[in-house]
Amino acid sequence: MEKILEALRNHKPGILGGNHFLKYAVLVPLIEIEGETHVLFEVRAHNLRRQPGEICFPGGKIDVEDENEKCAAIRETSEELGLSEDHIKNVYPLDYLVTPYGTIIYPFAGTISDMNDISVNPDEVEEIFTVPISHFQKVQPKCYKVDFQAKPEKGFPFHLIVGGENYNWRTRQVYELFYCYEDKVIWGLTAKILHHFMELIR
Repeated sequence: MEKILEALRNHKPGILGGNHFLKYAVLVPLIEIEGETHVLFEVRAHNLRRQPGEICFPGGKIDVEDENEKCAAIRETSEELGLSEDHIKNVYPLDYLVTPYGTIIYPFAGTISDMNDISVNPDEVEEIFTVPISHFQKVQPKCYKVDFQAKPEKGFPFHLIVGGENYNWRTRQVYELFYCYEDKVIWGLTAKILHHFMELIR
């Protein structure tokens, strides 16, 4: 009993199974343009294997060399926008996000001093654009539901569970948000983080 209690005393709680999740950090970059605060977005390079051409925030996978999630967000933003890290300031955490796809996203918001300092990495970024925060204060995103259905693999041991092949699996639902600005469509995890950020600053 004492060994069990000792193990429990020394345990730091986290997300069950979280050590198997891929972890990413992103930054919601804020920049002053002509006296108004804008949010900066990237369009992912078309040669990328994952989500080419989609709109996102700067960010990427947290490396073992990163001191923490915040450092990873700053490093990735620096690499993608061609900025020195001292041009990225006032970096504060938002709520982190556990996705249905086996990833944990750690978002931050921070300021960039000057658009003229940016020199995007063409291997990762096709283009950048900004949207005034006032736009997102005026419009609400459109919301659409996506259902995920359970599909057990071949050979699943139905004989070991009550109900067998007629087991009533719970359907998982996620809600996808869509923001439109001029010819740009912001959706997916980027829209979720943006919506959370806007709720926070309200």
